[in-house]
Amino acid sequence: MASGRLGLLRPQLWKERDSVSMAESANLPIPTTASAPDSSSAWAPLGEPLFRSLWIAAVISYTGTWMQNVGAGWLMTDLTTSPLMVSLVQAAATLPVFLVILPAGALADIVDRRRLLLITQGWMVLASAALGIMTLTSCIGPWTVLLFTFLLGLGAVMNDPAWQAITPEIVSPRQHASAVALNSVGFNVARAIGPALGGLVVAGFGSGTAFLLNAVSFFGVIFFLYHWKRPQDLYAMPKARVLPSILEGVKHARDTSVVRAVLIRTGTFSIGASSLLALLPLLAHPHGPSGYGLLLGSFGLGALAGAAVLPNLKRRLSVDGVVAFAILVFAAMVLAAGQAENFGVLCGVMFVAGTAWIAILACLNVAAQTMSPPHYRARALSCYLLVLQGGMALGSAVWGTLATRLSVPTSLALASLALVVGMIAIPRHRLDASHLALAPSVVRD
Repeated sequence: MASGRLGLLRPQLWKERDSVSMAESANLPIPTTASAPDSSSAWAPLGEPLFRSLWIAAVISYTGTWMQNVGAGWLMTDLTTSPLMVSLVQAAATLPVFLVILPAGALADIVDRRRLLLITQGWMVLASAALGIMTLTSCIGPWTVLLFTFLLGLGAVMNDPAWQAITPEIVSPRQHASAVALNSVGFNVARAIGPALGGLVVAGFGSGTAFLLNAVSFFGVIFFLYHWKRPQDLYAMPKARVLPSILEGVKHARDTSVVRAVLIRTGTFSIGASSLLALLPLLAHPHGPSGYGLLLGSFGLGALAGAAVLPNLKRRLSVDGVVAFAILVFAAMVLAAGQAENFGVLCGVMFVAGTAWIAILACLNVAAQTMSPPHYRARALSCYLLVLQGGMALGSAVWGTLATRLSVPTSLALASLALVVGMIAIPRHRLDASHLALAPSVVRD
């Protein structure tokens, strides 16, 4: 649950379209009014003790992750002034997506997800603690930061498909949609608090302390998973090997039009959008580590504001209309960030960018959560995360290279242009998802 959790953003429900044909093709029950998501309070899942315990633990862990991100980004600017090396911090965190996300999705569909999550959480504890100790003892360099950021990213990528797929297993069926939304709310609460807190910790005690606090933050989730009694009928996993399961999942993504649409739209956005967060440490450097934390906090507050206004916006516009409008706003903020010289203005730019960011990724994330039947869910999510985080990693390296050869403002201007050009994918690949039930995975023979 480290930096790879960027896909947990607030989802909304989609208008039903082609749900009957998709259910038939997946051998699922045809959705009916009775199976539609519950329309009760968005906070209702917190009334269920199991979900509430994990949600609180997750918010603490998310906060630690954002502190880690601030510490790593700032430490790199202390070690080197190279824009490429600074941007590679984000690339190193997401590079494991290219290597293990598909096996991670296959494993999450064929092994006990609880045990898999315990292993990945422990891995990230060790990586964070080792990086913290090395930093505090001055046994650190730019490439060491990138190495341990990569190791944390590796754990996060192995964690993500199973983490997103267990939500239906810890909440009652009528609360599935609200639970997915609350996961995103928790992430954005941490996004608003964590960076500012991380900036204060880095300014007062150094990046090493932030890394150690991140290691501690995982223990709430580990405690929950250790004591969680997973339903017995979910332990009997299908007999399958990883490679055939991966190939089956890729074939499903290739042959399903809804999945293809989500993946194409995610890719066209993520490459251009990565520029802002990848180059933000350079924009924030004149303002110190606390300024960097405040800028990330402004982005998180903007995301919370966006989550609050998104339901009203979606009542006025179609899903594609919301995404198109939000991409234009985000592109404008990417361009403005490169031109802003006043810290207050830059905070405002980050706030608006965060609002647009949540509007875009909320639509993409709910489509990713509902685009496949339960027995394909983790593998479909792994394909989505591969495109999202892989695009972020690729984009970070591209924009960092351009910033090194040209300048940061020029690189951001080109990224803004890339976002606008990417909107040509909207008419041909519309975001329409069916009401596939977010039910626990079923046992297959």
